[in-house]
Amino acid sequence: MERQDRLTPAAASAAAPQDAPSAKWWQLAFGVLCMAMIANLQYGWTLFVDPIDQKFHWGRAAIQFAFTLFVATETWLVPVETWFVDKYGPRVVVFFGGVMIGLAWILNSHADSLALLYVAAVCGGIGAGSVYGTCVGNALKWFPDRRGLAAGATAAGFGAGAAITVVPIAKMIATSGYQDAFLYFGVGQGLVVVLLSLLLRKPSVAVPVKRKSLRLPQSKVDRTPKEAVRTPVFWVMYAMFVMVASGGLMAAAQIAPIAHDYKVADVPVSLFGLQMAALTFAISLDRIFDGFGRPFFGWVSDNIGRENTMFIAFATAAIAIIMMLNFGTNPYVFVFATAVYFGVFGEIYSLFPATCGDTFGSKFAASNAGLLYTAKGTAAFLVPFASMLSAAYGWSAVFALIIILNAIAASLAIFVLKPLRRRYLLQGTETTDGKVSSLTLA
Repeated sequence: MERQDRLTPAAASAAAPQDAPSAKWWQLAFGVLCMAMIANLQYGWTLFVDPIDQKFHWGRAAIQFAFTLFVATETWLVPVETWFVDKYGPRVVVFFGGVMIGLAWILNSHADSLALLYVAAVCGGIGAGSVYGTCVGNALKWFPDRRGLAAGATAAGFGAGAAITVVPIAKMIATSGYQDAFLYFGVGQGLVVVLLSLLLRKPSVAVPVKRKSLRLPQSKVDRTPKEAVRTPVFWVMYAMFVMVASGGLMAAAQIAPIAHDYKVADVPVSLFGLQMAALTFAISLDRIFDGFGRPFFGWVSDNIGRENTMFIAFATAAIAIIMMLNFGTNPYVFVFATAVYFGVFGEIYSLFPATCGDTFGSKFAASNAGLLYTAKGTAAFLVPFASMLSAAYGWSAVFALIIILNAIAASLAIFVLKPLRRRYLLQGTETTDGKVSSLTLA
């Protein structure tokens, strides 16, 4: 096995039997389904904030700290979890993740103190990170030619998965209470992930890159995580990830409080032959747009370049929040503006892993993408800050912050990351053992 790891993809292909052509598509499908099962841990959370506060009066900021803990543990432990994936394969890690996410929501259903709520958040974060990091990393390994599309499709499960559960969760909260919603959905989603984990596996050999399909610069050298974090390219991507993710996480966690403060939450909205409360409609449409946007922008980036796509998406996000800032008290504008925003926000979860894989290679793709994904955990600490900022200055201050961060990230993508990454791929760089390796365009 050690010898095979050192072979080029072409040599490895000759040394071992190929996986069936359909195998990679089945693995992608299993990964998408796993992601869909953990989606409401993040995107359904906003529905529980006000009911929890009404029962215990802990305050939104204190309750939202659980969300911060969830995102922090979901992201910062991913490098550890993906190390296990690169070494032992995806199955055991996702199985463990399924157990943890089920346990998390069962604990949430019984939480009668902030301490227990925070413990549940940590369990949920560990479980969600195990599933998320594994499925995205596995997709990067199976699809070196279409990393944007593969990572986007996998991340779409996380973005759109909540769309099929948000209405049932909202109804169960209204009829049976939020505790029952936590309990029954927790058991259900945990069980499905555990069963799907038994079907996951990594490629038996490194999947060779098909030159005729490449349109993007890619490294021929597999960089270890230790090597990746020593490059300016990694930290520019990390900073951009934090900027964009912080705005999306603030919006995702606060969408229900925003709707209530704007007095549009319960206003009926009729669209596409459907009628429901503006908040429920917005969350459902947000998940659909988010889920569609991830593979779509991943596919776009496979064709026009990662940084060009980032610029388009981040600039559009800023425009959508400007619409919210000026016209968000209109329920229809509220629904459409949030849908557009999440439609372009979610692409960071396809573009950054794909860009990371292109820059640092396939062998350690899961570990390197996992390290970059910790930027989401860093961004999560701005969520309670948004609650305090809105309390002091109103939601307009929060929206202004999101607009500025997206505008800066869009500029960095074109004027900093694009030339920096191209120079890195074209120049010779020194490895950890002191040897010089030539990074060329694949």
